Amino acid sequence: MVAVSESTVAAPAQAPHPPTGGRAPYGSPPHLDPHFPYAPQGRLAGWTARLSARAPRWLAPAGALACFGGAVAYVLVSDPTDSRADALPSCLLKFTTGLDCPGCGGTRAFYYLVQGNVPAAARHHALFVFAVPFLLYLYAAWATRAVFGRQLPTPTFGPRALAITLAVTAVFSVARNLPWSPFSWMYV
Repeated sequence: MVAVSESTVAAPAQAPHPPTGGRAPYGSPPHLDPHFPYAPQGRLAGWTARLSARAPRWLAPAGALACFGGAVAYVLVSDPTDSRADALPSCLLKFTTGLDCPGCGGTRAFYYLVQGNVPAAARHHALFVFAVPFLLYLYAAWATRAVFGRQLPTPTFGPRALAITLAVTAVFSVARNLPWSPFSWMYV
């Protein structure tokens, strides 16, 4: 038996912990996080991991903003308030049954919000108009964190919030299809 002193035994190599409490910085690919068990497999996955590691921090928020700008441009050019009921894009549920689905009127509400006409937007989809300020704030908080590394106060949504949101959406979907007043105001 060979005696080995503690000074000759090499310590196992460990990845250095970043200064953010042992986690990789926000926006870093998962393969840079020493606590994340996933390692990219294959050439394509390795290439995308290397590409995302070299991408600037502002790229994801700028890409999301560009997609939003494209949606605004599409809505302004297509003017969804002038289209026929069977024009594309069309809601399959509305086209086949005549009932409003939870999203019916959302494109027209978005169009009116872009125009600055909040009452008309609420007439077409009140739930969407209610959610827009929250969605804009969540985007701003995410973009601020991704680009500047600063944390804005963000709400956390647990299972209870998700259940309440789904219940409110279901009640809204049923209520907007009721044929008597005041619910008929929500039918689009």
